[in-house]
Amino acid sequence: MADKFFIPGKIIMGEDALVAGMKQMKSMGDKALIVCGPIVKRIGLTKKITDMLEEEKIEYTVFPGITGEPTDTMIDEGVKAYQENKCDFFIGVGGGSPLDAIKAIAVMVTCGGKMSDYMGVPITQELPKMVAIPTTAGTGSEATQFTIITDTKTDVKMLLKGETLMPDLAIIEAELTMTAPKAVTAATGLDALTHAIEAYTSRKAQPLTDMFALSAIKRIFAYLPAAYLDGTNEKARSEMAMAALEAGIAFNNSSVTIVHGMSRPIGALFHVPHGVSNALLLYDCMEYVLEGVLKRFSILGKAIKVASEKEEDTVAAQKFLRAIKDICKTCEIGGIKEYGVDKERFIELVPKMAKDAMISGSPGNTRMEIDEKDIIEIYRKLV
Repeated sequence: MADKFFIPGKIIMGEDALVAGMKQMKSMGDKALIVCGPIVKRIGLTKKITDMLEEEKIEYTVFPGITGEPTDTMIDEGVKAYQENKCDFFIGVGGGSPLDAIKAIAVMVTCGGKMSDYMGVPITQELPKMVAIPTTAGTGSEATQFTIITDTKTDVKMLLKGETLMPDLAIIEAELTMTAPKAVTAATGLDALTHAIEAYTSRKAQPLTDMFALSAIKRIFAYLPAAYLDGTNEKARSEMAMAALEAGIAFNNSSVTIVHGMSRPIGALFHVPHGVSNALLLYDCMEYVLEGVLKRFSILGKAIKVASEKEEDTVAAQKFLRAIKDICKTCEIGGIKEYGVDKERFIELVPKMAKDAMISGSPGNTRMEIDEKDIIEIYRKLV
């Protein structure tokens, strides 16, 4: 079977990428809706961009209404802002939430209806131009054809997908990530690690995704601890920005597996940040499916040099698994109780979460047969 491989329409990265990106935006439309969160606006990153837009004589309206992981109600407000201000293209600035939000808003202003109408339905309509400017290193949303929006009526994280959701321009400048606090650096960095590991071990992996995923994994193990321990480390921040992009490109084309399938229900029901819920699950999920990914974990263990080239696959794979636990410990990822999750409520909702995880389809990409019973067993390990 032939493999398809998609990347954003254009990627500009490195020092002064934002300046270079402004020249590209002039051809995207007459008025931008800048979608961000209140923190990004408060610390001045939004103003940096609006000042540049004014220099280029590009009109804009700022919508700072993405106050957490995006919900259908936030998207509805974004649609209203876009239409009332007569905008014709999007700029997403921030972590994965604003970048996901511009995709969803673009769908709604083009296609109408309700957000839930598009869950599991490939989106093919041509959408307004989208510019993605990440200020964290992890989600990879700037490089994907996916968006995840929470349905506030059902507490389900809806996965929307389609080639037209791919941003037309991704601007990657490590300096924009320097203000990310330690907790965000950890969560987003481990999110990127999860993307890369799942992309590499997915049933849908292909040679190009392997190349991007492997590179991302090596960078993350080498530089995430440094970025976490010292947020002013420019080299570490730059390498993590690259790793997040690589991981995003990888999973965009080979998809994610069991971790993401199980992570989304935790986020939807208990409002645990996405990167954190991935980190909480990563070791237990990978340990559970180790038999199916043994050879690939062996390759990864040797690639990050926790195992020697001469070691048998079983030994090298176990060492890579241990490295996952170690990097989560370095980034001070605790247990679910530390993130406000009530144990009794969690246990009560395990059957629903397991069902929602399987419905997402992601566990089916795992190189091992997974059913609801397996998902339930892993969830119960967390408590």
